[in-house]
Amino acid sequence: MGIYIEVEPNVKVYVEDINPAGNKTILFIHGWPGNHNLFEYQFNQLPKMGYRCIGIDCRGFGLSDKPWTGYDYNRLSDDIRCVVEALNLNNFVLAGHSTGGAICVRYMARHFGYGVAKLALFAAAAPSLVQRPYFPYGLEKQAVIDIIKGTYKDRPSMLRKFGKTIFFNPVTGPLSDWIFQLGLQAASWSTAAIAQTWLGEEGLFQDLKTIQVPTLILHGINDQVCLYPLAIAQKKSIRYARLVPFEACGHFLFYDQQDRFTKELIRFIER
Repeated sequence: MGIYIEVEPNVKVYVEDINPAGNKTILFIHGWPGNHNLFEYQFNQLPKMGYRCIGIDCRGFGLSDKPWTGYDYNRLSDDIRCVVEALNLNNFVLAGHSTGGAICVRYMARHFGYGVAKLALFAAAAPSLVQRPYFPYGLEKQAVIDIIKGTYKDRPSMLRKFGKTIFFNPVTGPLSDWIFQLGLQAASWSTAAIAQTWLGEEGLFQDLKTIQVPTLILHGINDQVCLYPLAIAQKKSIRYARLVPFEACGHFLFYDQQDRFTKELIRFIER
């Protein structure tokens, strides 16, 4: 069931609500530059097991409205709060991949984890995607600057180049093409704005320390986008966190290690 939810005047986000009668709810927040369809495999499997799966297209991406502004973590986490309230969600699992994971971290801090029983982070872009004087473990800032320049100059080429970095194990050409098309569904300005947010001082270091719910961290050892030391930093900062490293696995771990990913997520939810 697909619905649109207004998150501010004249801005609506698209929400896919699969198996609304499920006995446990998982709210998925996708990474850049895709949309909720990135979790297609999980949406095919988890509802069979009785779970309600909800996927949001963040503003600027997928089928959601694409306003010129609102691509900082505060506004993006506020959008999640609007969806949570509109659907009357409570006692749910909040799950985020990459930038979606960073948005989830901000939601936990800014909205005090409203309605969240457990948190799951998949290759999350937290506490910082890029290197900083006090955090030398991320990407070089120039890599992000190049993404922004590429977005404005030749976005399809930039997306193709990014697509070559997200998997460790080989994938078929059609799958790669499909993920490429998901990226093209975003607006170019929102694609660049999110990348600009990575460069800013977003304060996720402190946000991580506020999280007080059981947290699962799944992260590929071979991730070339959100490097593995980010997962270690998350584990150190979140009080009730469990880190599961995925060997032979890149950034898109829900495809690189599909079966293990689903098993670990279910195990965490049912514990």
